[in-house]
Amino acid sequence: MAHTVLVVTALEDVTADWVIGALNRRDVPVVRVDPADIGPELTIEFHLGADGAAWSGRLRTASREVELGEVGAVYHRRPTPYLARFGRLLPQQRDFAAAEARHGIGGVLRSLRPAAYVNHPSAVMHAEFKPMQLGRFTELGLQVPPTLVTNDADAARRFADRHEHVVYKTLWGLPQGEHGHAGAIWTQRVDPSTFDDSLSWTAHLFQAEIPKIGDVRVTAVGSRVFAQRITPSVGVIDWRRGDWDDLVHSSIAVPPAIERALHSYLTSFGLVFGCFDFALTGDGCSPEDWWAIECNPNGQWGWLPDAPAITEAFADILSAEGTGSS
Repeated sequence: MAHTVLVVTALEDVTADWVIGALNRRDVPVVRVDPADIGPELTIEFHLGADGAAWSGRLRTASREVELGEVGAVYHRRPTPYLARFGRLLPQQRDFAAAEARHGIGGVLRSLRPAAYVNHPSAVMHAEFKPMQLGRFTELGLQVPPTLVTNDADAARRFADRHEHVVYKTLWGLPQGEHGHAGAIWTQRVDPSTFDDSLSWTAHLFQAEIPKIGDVRVTAVGSRVFAQRITPSVGVIDWRRGDWDDLVHSSIAVPPAIERALHSYLTSFGLVFGCFDFALTGDGCSPEDWWAIECNPNGQWGWLPDAPAITEAFADILSAEGTGSS
């Protein structure tokens, strides 16, 4: 039976385009689908009966059709939210239709056995909580900056008193605005004198600022790791802010102890892939130079200099030439 790779993502996804291109060059069958397209452009017919232990049936897009039994791997990237499909409906109708689609098509696409998932959406959801990430880092022996999650201004002031500089980070990110435009709140140094009772409205994450000399992005795909040191302009706290053309990238070796911890981290969450961010306080030769910041279980990597090699690592796993996780 054919080994088809099902790529679950939105229409415009450059990162997925890289991987699909690599699979096409290997003559691996690929079907790309955005579940939020459910309707005339996407029809489903899924069966489960007493004669089988797995879902069967087919999924049909405007250009392709795939039998569930042919799916050997699922590359789950960034599909469009279901609510976008039903925005023209009244609120109750919209919420109902979106929930039914998410539990129907989404529920089956999470249950394809024995397909390998990169990554399984349930594992991604579990691994996206920053406090859980930081706690797991410490369990695995990685250094993390002193951290406070609070909605209490006095607690935030006491934390700031213990550290020379404190930065604020979002726990999740900034949602889209009314017109669908996405924004960002960058990691930034904060002035404790501005803390007031407005902090009580929600949770805030504060960390001691690490006196870093650079950052490292480690992209782990299966058993392989790809590490790039990122050097921003002098004084920049968050390298994502500003002109990316000014960033200096250079390959860096990951200390064996750090690499073992990263693989253990992925295994503990049932992940095959993750983008890890570190703050670097030395030349990187010693594990003591590496401070774990976060892991994005569905991160971007297409902009990195080693993107071609990362692409092939993804293709290895999805084409069953590597090892995946179901």
